[in-house]
Amino acid sequence: MVKNENGAEVPTVDLETCVFCELVAGKRPISVIDETADVLAFMDIQPVNPGHVLIIPKHHAPHLGDLDSTIGGHIFAMGMRVAAALRTCGVRCEGVNLFLADGEAAGQEVFHAHLHVFPRYAGDGFGLKFSPNYFVLPPRANLDDIARGIRNALQPLSGIPEGINR
Repeated sequence: MVKNENGAEVPTVDLETCVFCELVAGKRPISVIDETADVLAFMDIQPVNPGHVLIIPKHHAPHLGDLDSTIGGHIFAMGMRVAAALRTCGVRCEGVNLFLADGEAAGQEVFHAHLHVFPRYAGDGFGLKFSPNYFVLPPRANLDDIARGIRNALQPLSGIPEGINR
């Protein structure tokens, strides 16, 4: 285990256990879109639609909270650039989704943080399924209670100014 900038312990990874670490190490074929010293963008081999891109940190971080906040910002900035490129590169693109699954219950299958950027168009067959309770609006008091709990649990991140704390 090593500690990230926020003091959280992050497991080190044997290349044999993480497909994304293997991609970074050049042990598997990859179609690179862009890269920096810390971030890599490449084509997803199982795309939602043609043009589906994955953006990963080059250093292993299993979950979003394990990422260095600066690298997280670089991942999102690259996602913004890729989203803009998708609109003009010739793939069918009427909109763009950014998707990051954090944890198994959220649909994360590869436990190396990664951002999906994929073009969307009407009738492409992709969508989110909402529970029947989605359309039942909670009372404001419930929202306020949950907001208070989240505010109290917020952890400071290096390089990101703290917001309100009321």
